[in-house]
Amino acid sequence: MDYNSEYSAAGAGIGAGMVIFWLAIVVLVYAGLWKIFVKAGKPGWAAIVPIYNLIVLIEIVGKPMIWILWLIIPCVNIVFAVWLYNLLSKSFGKTEGYTVGMIILPFVFIPMLGFGDAKYLGPSAAEAQNGFNNPNNPFGANNPFGSNDPFNQPPKTPNA
Repeated sequence: MDYNSEYSAAGAGIGAGMVIFWLAIVVLVYAGLWKIFVKAGKPGWAAIVPIYNLIVLIEIVGKPMIWILWLIIPCVNIVFAVWLYNLLSKSFGKTEGYTVGMIILPFVFIPMLGFGDAKYLGPSAAEAQNGFNNPNNPFGANNPFGSNDPFNQPPKTPNA
């Protein structure tokens, strides 16, 4: 078998071209993340540190640090990564459609978010931390529990 043919040279050239193309896409995505971090008031270099960039993203969207555990568990991490992308896009005033774009074409939508004119509006998950006192409460003033919210009471111990 002859390994010195024009096919092996062409294959090597195509392989090298694909590697260069892939590296260009990775650099573009990380540059976009760097700009997103800077817009949110975080250090840009944090975008290129593997686990720390997830911690900073969790801080940007306003979720608790237990999310880092959910983001490193296989299969569960897919759901939480989609949720994190959704909260990230909402933190910059974008909609769920933008989230779909970030998932399907991250090499387009992440740099658009970082280099575009989107402004950081603050953590989008902050509204979920107020419970029924939230102004976005779906019950409004008609809280079905009133002041006797059974889910927000200290436990009662029986008298002996």
